[in-house]
Amino acid sequence: MKKLASIVIGIIVLLVGVRWFMQQSAAKEAFDKHEALIAETNECLEMAEWNCAERNVRTLLKETPDDQNLQLHLAGILFEQERYEDCIAYIQSRKFKHEDLDYLKQKSESLIREMDELKIERSMHFRVEFEGRPSRSDVMEALSVLEVAYDSLCHLFDFHPENKMHLVLYESSQYQGIGPRPEWVGAVFDGKLRIPVNVMAYREIYRPMFFHELTHAFIRAMTRYHVPLWVNEGIAQVIDASRTGMARPEGGVPSIEALTTPFVNENNTGAAIKLYWYSQAMVERLLARNRDLVHFKKFIQDMRALGDDEALKKYYGVTTQQLLDEVK
Repeated sequence: MKKLASIVIGIIVLLVGVRWFMQQSAAKEAFDKHEALIAETNECLEMAEWNCAERNVRTLLKETPDDQNLQLHLAGILFEQERYEDCIAYIQSRKFKHEDLDYLKQKSESLIREMDELKIERSMHFRVEFEGRPSRSDVMEALSVLEVAYDSLCHLFDFHPENKMHLVLYESSQYQGIGPRPEWVGAVFDGKLRIPVNVMAYREIYRPMFFHELTHAFIRAMTRYHVPLWVNEGIAQVIDASRTGMARPEGGVPSIEALTTPFVNENNTGAAIKLYWYSQAMVERLLARNRDLVHFKKFIQDMRALGDDEALKKYYGVTTQQLLDEVK
């Protein structure tokens, strides 16, 4: 009887052990599957593969429907897909407030209004929206220059953006983009290239302007990441070549903080010129070490994972402060 009891107890212990092992294995399998889904979602987001990103985020939301970070991501994905009505409806259905949701809603409403009010022309890689009555030759010239710039940048960076790019030729400030702009700001890139239509009368102005703003669009497409402003503005100026060879501005050296804060926050034209000059000088120093823009592309793509200074040290053997000291 004792032997039988021992056997029964042994079987029970074994069954408990097997059940525990299976539960642990199932839990591990579920955890690994969850982590793989997150990794794939991040890849989709970084590569701007919006259908994949939406599918995965919706799957993750089934697991944690109250996750506000995932809800923010889904709103952003709908926006990036140009599903502006869906984006607004989704934001309005959320039970929490967030400044990013407010921005996406405001931006979506603005873009819906633009699409209703502005005329549209298209080329292989661009859609041009314009107001007023610019000549057809001006609109087609804009598309032609953009296509030339596009091909040049694809070659330089060895990169082809996945999504079509948008240009707005504007007269009215309402199409200049969201947010106040200082008087010195004309062209901007805020997801769309926004160019004052009157510059089309001046070839020597609009050609470098298109190259400059399109470089910002490529940086965004290559990184899906807000790289430091001095990097972004510096490389755009190197490529447009409109400020190359300008004399060093008078006055003190700007701080690293000033060089990483959006330049459009600077109302003083002289201070803005100084920020642009130092940005270009710093990027020129990087390119003096390695002029290959594919190397530069890999550098900016690694900034997110490594951090700014670690990526600088890996690719160029220098920190931001050391680089700034070199151009003082």
